[in-house]
Amino acid sequence: MLCQIDKKCLEAYGKRGIKLGTERTRAVLDGLGSPDKNLKIVHIAGSNGKGSVAEFITQILLAAGKRVGTFTSPAVYCYEDMFRVDGVPIPRRKLDGYLKEASEYGGRVEATEFETETAAAVYAFYKEGCEYAVIECGMGGTYDATNAVGGKEVAVITSVSLEHTQYLGDTIEEICVNKAGIIKHCPAVASACISGEARAYLESMGAIFAEPVENYNADELSFLYKGKKYFLSAEGIKQPYNAACAIEVARLLKIDENAVCVGVKAAKPEGRAQVFRSHGKTYILDGGHNAEALRVLAEFVKNEYKNSSKTLIYGVLSDKDVRKNAEVLADMAEEVITVSTFGARGVTAHTVAENLKYHFSKVNIAADLDEALRRAAGETVIVCGTFTILKEAKLWIEKE
Repeated sequence: MLCQIDKKCLEAYGKRGIKLGTERTRAVLDGLGSPDKNLKIVHIAGSNGKGSVAEFITQILLAAGKRVGTFTSPAVYCYEDMFRVDGVPIPRRKLDGYLKEASEYGGRVEATEFETETAAAVYAFYKEGCEYAVIECGMGGTYDATNAVGGKEVAVITSVSLEHTQYLGDTIEEICVNKAGIIKHCPAVASACISGEARAYLESMGAIFAEPVENYNADELSFLYKGKKYFLSAEGIKQPYNAACAIEVARLLKIDENAVCVGVKAAKPEGRAQVFRSHGKTYILDGGHNAEALRVLAEFVKNEYKNSSKTLIYGVLSDKDVRKNAEVLADMAEEVITVSTFGARGVTAHTVAENLKYHFSKVNIAADLDEALRRAAGETVIVCGTFTILKEAKLWIEKE
């Protein structure tokens, strides 16, 4: 059963929206006794792949017998999922306590919801006796709330593409510089997928690049990295590259190779090409929201479900490039059903449909996600575009 949490203490902060800068989060952390100074922190930034790399690193550290806190965002299926200790969400009552303590200091400096959550996560990991904290950036790097932390063991850059240009810059180089801002007094690891001017800049910062993977086998979910064979549980063509990033991090942290193999196999990122089967249909849930992520999903669907009829259910938030995404989505399914998203960045199903009608021969509009899932005619149903619709989709699949 999916869980929910009472977030009343954060409602006022949520209204403050996005505020760039680390000073408010730093103030909250200092008010809580600077818990980050007692943790070994792995900090992850990137346009795509952050959550997956965080999961691989977490599982590797767990396999090595370490106690690990993991902070990722946004929540996929459950709010508590953002705050994990040893891979398990912090129980609701405990988490409420940590959030309330952080909120007391957050209120004094007008911290946003995410800033308060970041500080609460770090505080929780310290109080729960973690040795390591794996922390995913919310947006960008330099001015992201998570960059307030000190005590970094390693910084990781998973990918760089045009996103959040109103905040991060209009060019790949500007965005790369922003993301590389998490490299502070620590070594850095970057994905082999990063190329061009972004790679050149990260090389100038001294980043260690993971090498390209070889011999990826989608049937047995295996790949070769530096001559060694690793096995996965995570599906998707980019997961070997995410795993390779985690392997390089583990080597910097001097983690035993056996733990690395066990952790790579154990990692199961949620909401990334995640497959469910129910009532004779296959459902694929993926929170990919930009063209780069959707291109990876499209390739996965094409390779693994080429002989299956497909229906796409798509919702998106207002700060995403729907028209660019549509070009990628067009090759994924025979029909698309659009659904509305809600909140400050919500977009109506009708608006989404207008942007897709030139790329699909069959575009339908659903009143809600329940209707979309009931109407989906394909043998394979892909729900994607934003993490915000995945929880409801998973609930529906499990209920049905």
